[in-house]
Amino acid sequence: MGKMTVYHGGRIPVEHPRIIHGKNTKDFGPGFYCTIIREQAERWAKRFDSGVVSTYTVRVDTRLNILEFREMTEEWLDFIIDCRHGKPHSYDIVIGAMANDQIYNFIADYIDGILTREQFWVLARFKYPTHQINFCTPEALKCLEFVSSEEVTP
Repeated sequence: MGKMTVYHGGRIPVEHPRIIHGKNTKDFGPGFYCTIIREQAERWAKRFDSGVVSTYTVRVDTRLNILEFREMTEEWLDFIIDCRHGKPHSYDIVIGAMANDQIYNFIADYIDGILTREQFWVLARFKYPTHQINFCTPEALKCLEFVSSEEVTP
């Protein structure tokens, strides 16, 4: 993974990203979430009355412990289930598809035994592509260089 541009959608510009340990568990655990898909970051930002998309250049340190899911797999599903249950991991950066609200409902149904794994995979289709990259450690955050921010309206 070389140099790339990523976007973060939120309430305010984020010139100095930090690890977020929210009360709600996320797909890839605590961290600072971005995407390579600008439209997705805009959707994230538009959840707020006045949203902002912050843009960063990323230069990844190859010494970091990186986990990348190139597609939705059994490993991806199990990793998200573990993270959503608060299980910690040792990765600096985790990259992959996002389990949006609809997908997470299917995951919850799978966990509760309502769906089998096979039924989950039949239902796990996105309306549009999703992508997330979670910078999970202070070392990973050092890879981010703030470029700009732009307000977006709902």
